[in-house]
Amino acid sequence: MTAQPVHSADPDPDDIGAMLSGDDRARFWAEYHRAVDAAHEPWGYRKLRAMLAEWRLYAIAAAQPDYAARAQAAITGEGFVDEAEAARVTRWPTSR
Repeated sequence: MTAQPVHSADPDPDDIGAMLSGDDRARFWAEYHRAVDAAHEPWGYRKLRAMLAEWRLYAIAAAQPDYAARAQAAITGEGFVDEAEAARVTRWPTSR
């Protein structure tokens, strides 16, 4: 008996589409169909897999109740640490 993976390695387009709403769903399906058309080439297949992975992550994020507010904060830089705090947190040793 062979072990079967619990989850598919590739995200399912139908699952992604079901997670999205409105304009996002329409953009996803349009991009998906373009990527499928190009997938007969090796580079196109890799691009299709990457596109599905990216849209899956977006769909998960966009499903969060505070997504719109957090996206806007990321765009404007609102709510992030100031430069001094960022420098303190990201300081790396100069020698090993």
